[in-house]
Amino acid sequence: MENLNTFVLATNSGAGSSVMMIVMLAVLFGFTYFTMIKPQKKQQQERQDMMSKLQKGDSVEMVNGLRGKIDSINDADKTVVLDADGIYLTFSRLAVRTVLKKADAAQASEAPVKEEAAEAENKETAAPVDKADADSAEDEK
Repeated sequence: MENLNTFVLATNSGAGSSVMMIVMLAVLFGFTYFTMIKPQKKQQQERQDMMSKLQKGDSVEMVNGLRGKIDSINDADKTVVLDADGIYLTFSRLAVRTVLKKADAAQASEAPVKEEAAEAENKETAAPVDKADADSAEDEK
């Protein structure tokens, strides 16, 4: 009989502990959400933004540690062609770990100007300027 009374008393006092149990579970779920799930979603969103902003000329590091410059991007296949010191490799966009250096629009527009200036300089030095120089060049032969 005493055991039965102890059981009844234990079930009556359990109503307060069940509310406490629900509160503890809510705190546990809240802690888990703010320490694990929310930061992971934020990191995933940042990675998606990085993938969408990839452009030709960006220096990137792949998941296997290979570094190179993006030569072209294929949005249909979701692939990138990477120029690693003259070797062109095709990877999935998901294989890009980080963008090391963004390609600047100013650099892209300056490159053709520099190439044209270099070509013009090479043409000037390759061709003799006047007939006297051309004659002296023929005499040396």
